[in-house]
Amino acid sequence: MPASRPRIAVVIPVFNEEAVLPELFRRLDAVFAARPHEEWITVFANDGCRDGSGALLTARAAAVPGTRVIELSRNFGHQSALAAGLADAADADAAITMDADMQDPPELIPQLVDAWRGGAEVVLAVRRSRQEGGLRRAGFEAFHALFGRLTDFPIENNTGTFGLLDRAAVAAFNSLPEKHRFFPGLRAWVGFKPGEILYDRQERAAGQPAQTFRRLVRYALDGVFSFSYLPLRLLTYSGVMVGLAGFVLGLYYVVKRLIHVEKAPTGFTTLAILVLFLGGVQLIGIGVLGEYLGRVYDEVKRRPNYIVRRKTGCD
Repeated sequence: MPASRPRIAVVIPVFNEEAVLPELFRRLDAVFAARPHEEWITVFANDGCRDGSGALLTARAAAVPGTRVIELSRNFGHQSALAAGLADAADADAAITMDADMQDPPELIPQLVDAWRGGAEVVLAVRRSRQEGGLRRAGFEAFHALFGRLTDFPIENNTGTFGLLDRAAVAAFNSLPEKHRFFPGLRAWVGFKPGEILYDRQERAAGQPAQTFRRLVRYALDGVFSFSYLPLRLLTYSGVMVGLAGFVLGLYYVVKRLIHVEKAPTGFTTLAILVLFLGGVQLIGIGVLGEYLGRVYDEVKRRPNYIVRRKTGCD
């Protein structure tokens, strides 16, 4: 059960969010002031910011008690920065994870905490709608529509970073050593008693998205290859079907030759089509195997997910 005045950490990865941070600070302060019966700390993971975000975070750590800044040695990526923040929040009774762009409104933090106080150990913020448009929105919708069908492990659709983890769930998450991290999948994998709230995802408060389309595609692939063997199974099924089709076609022509119905067809076109088709299937198979093998290679190197340059405002 939560303590009478629990310590709650809000973990926020930050990468080039100078335009957003002042408004984020203001809205967080308003939330914290309205909840004096909880002890609040904020853990900002500076993921190698190249704008003025680092200076703003350092200034806040010096001026506002309970603010911690974890400065990474370079840009390691959103998932690594999130892992660094959660590692530093291990002393809290619960940790709320969210992005800095305020598409996940800080005003929903009390609802997450109330669900946790009600007995949930992992609280998911499930999106009813989102404000992105164009290619990004189409990509998000396609991913969430397909992801649930691809994975071998049940993962709640339309969820992202935003949510709450109990101290035990944070400890379990921090014990996971893998390098290619897909936060919603790992959060579901560790288990614990779930709860959820519904919300409408907002537009960015300012600036441009730090996550490029290429990084989002890589993140989606991490989710698929980390929690599904379906691509490998599809290769097996494709091989069986192609082999069976080839056997049936060969048997058909052998029978035609034996009973002298007609001569088996010859020619460059038929041969070229068969070679290109089989070659394409083989290259796809090699590519899928390469994705899995590359991830195994990254894991066995056992490099850390991030390197901390310095910590500011920490106990």
